[in-house]
Amino acid sequence: MSKFFTTGTDSESESSSEDEQIQRAPAAAFTFSDEEEDTKRVVRSNKEKRYEELTNLIKLIRNHKKIKDMASMLSCFEDLQRTYQKALTVVMKEEGGLTPRFYLRCLIEMEDFINEVWEDREARKNMSKNNSKSLTSLRQKLRKYNKDFEKEILKFRENPVEEEDEEEEKPEEEMPSDNEQDGLISFKKTESEVSPPDLSKFKKHTAEGDDMSESESDWGSDSDSDSDSSEFDGQYQNIRERFIKKTTDKDDDEDKVNKKDQRKERKDKDRQKKREEDDGEGEWETVKGGVIVPSEKPKMFAKDAEITVPAVLKKLSEICVARGKKRTDRREQIELLHELQCITESHNLGVAVIIKIKFCIVSSIFDYNPKISDAMKPEHWSKLLERITEMLDMLLANPDMQIAEHISEDAEECINPPFKIHGCVLTLVERLDEEFTKLLKECDPHSNEYVERLKDEKQVTNIIDKVQTYLEVHGSGSELCRVYLRKIEHLYYKFDPNVLKQKNGEIANDVVTSVRIMEKLCKYVYAHDSTDRLRTRAILAHIYHHALHDNWFQARDLVLMSHLQETIQHSDPATQILYNRTIAHLGLCAFRHANIKDAHSCLVDLMMTGKVKELLAQGLLPQRQHERSKEKEKIEKQRQMPFHMHINLELLECVYLVSAMLIEIPYMAAHEFDARRRMISKTFYQQLRSSERQPLVGPPESMREHVVAAAKAMRNGNWLACNNFIINDKMNAKVWDLFHQADKVREMLTRLIKVEALRTYLFTYSHVYDAISMQALADMFHLKRSEVHSIISKMVINEELMASLDDPSETVVMHRSEPSRLQSLALQLTDKINNLVDSNERIFEMKQGNYFPRGGNQNNFRDRQNFNRQGQDWGRQRRDRERNREENRNY
Repeated sequence: MSKFFTTGTDSESESSSEDEQIQRAPAAAFTFSDEEEDTKRVVRSNKEKRYEELTNLIKLIRNHKKIKDMASMLSCFEDLQRTYQKALTVVMKEEGGLTPRFYLRCLIEMEDFINEVWEDREARKNMSKNNSKSLTSLRQKLRKYNKDFEKEILKFRENPVEEEDEEEEKPEEEMPSDNEQDGLISFKKTESEVSPPDLSKFKKHTAEGDDMSESESDWGSDSDSDSDSSEFDGQYQNIRERFIKKTTDKDDDEDKVNKKDQRKERKDKDRQKKREEDDGEGEWETVKGGVIVPSEKPKMFAKDAEITVPAVLKKLSEICVARGKKRTDRREQIELLHELQCITESHNLGVAVIIKIKFCIVSSIFDYNPKISDAMKPEHWSKLLERITEMLDMLLANPDMQIAEHISEDAEECINPPFKIHGCVLTLVERLDEEFTKLLKECDPHSNEYVERLKDEKQVTNIIDKVQTYLEVHGSGSELCRVYLRKIEHLYYKFDPNVLKQKNGEIANDVVTSVRIMEKLCKYVYAHDSTDRLRTRAILAHIYHHALHDNWFQARDLVLMSHLQETIQHSDPATQILYNRTIAHLGLCAFRHANIKDAHSCLVDLMMTGKVKELLAQGLLPQRQHERSKEKEKIEKQRQMPFHMHINLELLECVYLVSAMLIEIPYMAAHEFDARRRMISKTFYQQLRSSERQPLVGPPESMREHVVAAAKAMRNGNWLACNNFIINDKMNAKVWDLFHQADKVREMLTRLIKVEALRTYLFTYSHVYDAISMQALADMFHLKRSEVHSIISKMVINEELMASLDDPSETVVMHRSEPSRLQSLALQLTDKINNLVDSNERIFEMKQGNYFPRGGNQNNFRDRQNFNRQGQDWGRQRRDRERNREENRNY
């Protein structure tokens, strides 16, 4: 380092340089101690401090935004709120009550970014759990916070700050003047007192990109240093003043200019990247001087070219060749096809060419969306409906025109009738129907957008009707089956009130209802379908429609005749989902017809799994054991049903639990002491047991609690309390009012509750009575005496109740043949002991190795088993004889 501080040349001796250093060391003009550096600090205003804190937090937020770290963004946003609250007094004083523009820009950027991420469902799915929660809370907090700055944000959006004004957005830092800098800037003490480097030369060489060495390029040569030092010695009083002047006057200005240029270049590059992104919308148009310069499109035909049918077809094939290629602009391709259609119409080249072009336009609109799993945009959807409708209207208006898949492109005829065009209208309609389902799934089902999109179903069904009309003339039987099935799938889940009115005689029988249309379409599919899939789906849709309109016997007979329950597991997932939906509605139909056992048997398989939502394709349940892969989850979401086709799951579960209660409670009362009692409904039994384990049971709130409370009341024979738990205002609003004829369902349910409560009462308290009056039972359960007589007679005939009827006195005489509680427990104990002895004998024989021995020991073992069985049979026969003897004595 002596090279920079000595006054001599390199040829001077080392001792002379050391001596000079020793002589210059105590110079007071060039020494700065650490204490002096510590004492001299920069004095900043309160505004600068507060604004610096805000800008640092804003930088952090922007950094977290780049990597989509929502959790860190949330914490930084909370810190930003607190910091701005502290700086509010400074803002009120300096800005005159207005919010700083850099702060408003940060809020707007965050709001736009969060809205963009929130709308991108795929990105949200890929987020971690922590990031997803943070995104939700950040969105809520930011929307709430931005309400305080709503007017200022609107003004800012109307007149955003330009790029050149970015420096003004940041908090202004007042630059000290040359005279002030002497008192503000201090430097650290180096190992030896250094002469200042010529920073202007360093800047110059760095900008030019020279590869010179450090000694030559940055600091200059020895001769340069000598000349510089001599030059500076006369110009400046001390080294400090000279150094400050250099950095302040030139370097800071150059740094500012360079940084500003770099920032502009970076923003220009980002803007260019955004423009170059291919989102299917084509390139951006260049604007010069406020005038839009349109991008050049390929010319359709030459200026003097003759436009004929072959020329148009050739141009059409040229446009369609680019379809599906990697760098094809899909938007431009559609525009070219529209332009070609206009040229064809203006030159009157015939309907066949126009239809062929329209067919290509429809195919291009379908291909506009690069991902098949995603729904197309609404504007493209509306164009698609218009083009298909126009094409079908032209097809139906020209009966001599045929468009079919079996016609090859070489065999096409577009000039002379009869016209023949290669294509398949049925495939377009099937694809249109699938796109409509995707659009419905993409919308929020509780929004107005879903309702607006659902209105398009009328147009879709009209298109299907037009295709049906066309195929009835030009199509084959298999194509008609396919279009009929599309019509069936738009019709089978819709309720037609005219069907019930026709049943009740309110309207004439010649009125065409949906049931008759379904019957006609389904019968054609049954007769002409060559694949089992279409026939299976038609049968299931037919059963569903019958069940929806309370045609219980027709729906039941179709299920029993088709034997679908035996082969449905071999069908595709969509057909299995339709089968589950059909069986669910069949159970509801049986319940409305008071066929409780049939309703329970239909619904038990669905409810036992605990995955009703998935089986009916109405949503996905979170899996605890293992998570689904993204591909599997995507496939399952594609199978989901649109919201307007959903079955109310709470209604389904309530019907199942009530049916199980009406079957299970009398059975439990009849077999209270039976050791081999089986559970009819496991789900209902679990609900009942979990309620009994609770130490404190409050009043019922949910639907399940109401059914459990009603079951407990029925077990005690209290039909009125049971009925009040099942039928009340809360249950009516949740469940029973959803039925079409809700009053009839409630009346039917009350009658069933009375009957089953009477049966439960007789099973529970029959050992208490010697005889009981039927009139008393009728008054107790609000039934007619004839109904009570009928119920008790059935119980006696089915050997459920050991009693006899005394008609003159209208009483039921109990025979007391049922064992007491002690006797029942003793019988259970004997059965368990016998089972234990049998199992012990088997284990003993297995240990001895004689469980299946060869030779004579095998006969001994079988003889022992036969003897045990005979003993058990003798015991049962003896008990039966004693029971019969006791019954005869009582009688």
